[in-house]
Amino acid sequence: MTKPTILIDLDGTIADSRPGIIASLRAGLRDLGHTPAPGEDFTWAVGPPLPEVWGRLMAQFGDDRVELGMARYREHYGLTGLYDATLFPGIAEAIEGLYLGGHDLIVATAKRVDFAHRLVENLGLASRFLGIYGCIPDGTLDDKADLIADIMRRESLTADAMVMVGDRKHDIHAAHANGVKAIGVAWGYGAPGELAAAGADTIIAVPGELVEMYIR
Repeated sequence: MTKPTILIDLDGTIADSRPGIIASLRAGLRDLGHTPAPGEDFTWAVGPPLPEVWGRLMAQFGDDRVELGMARYREHYGLTGLYDATLFPGIAEAIEGLYLGGHDLIVATAKRVDFAHRLVENLGLASRFLGIYGCIPDGTLDDKADLIADIMRRESLTADAMVMVGDRKHDIHAAHANGVKAIGVAWGYGAPGELAAAGADTIIAVPGELVEMYIR
C-alpha cells in the first residue's frame, strides 16, 4: 500500500508559537493606538487566516484599518515574534519517525510562507519536509482550502493519497473541502470540542499516536 503524504499544520500542531504571535498582535494594536486588556486571551487568534484575525481584532475597536494592522503585525513578528516558539513535546520524534518510515511530509500553514520557512528552519526540522507551503502576499491562498488545493496541484497529489493534520477547525474544514482525511490534534489551540464539531475523522492526544497510525 502506498504511504500517504502527510500535510501538517505549523502553529499549534508542530510549534507552540503562541507567545510570539500574541506579543506581535499586541504590538501591532499598540502601533495603531489601541490598548488591549492586559489579561485578554488571544489564543483564538493563533491558527486562523490573518485577515480573519485582524478583522475581528479591529472590529472591537471600531477600526477598519485591517490591512495596516496586518502589516504592523508582520513587522513585529518578522523581527522578534517568529523566534519565540518551541516544539510541542514529542512532535520532533513523531516527525522523525514518519520521515524514516518513508512518508513524504509537507507543512501546510496559514502563516505567510516566508515566515513558515524561517520558523521550520529555526526549529531544526526543514530537512524532514518535502515542502513548506503557506499564504502569499497577494492573498490568493489565505483560505486554507485553497492552500491545500494548491499543494495538491503542485505536488501532483490525489485526495486519497494524503492526510491533513491540524489543531483547528480551519484545518479540518479545509481538508474536507478537498476530499482529504483530517486528523485533529488535541494538544493545540482549538477550543474544547472544536475538532469534533468540525468533523475531524480522528482526534489524537499525543504526537506519538500519529506514528502508531502510519508506521507498521
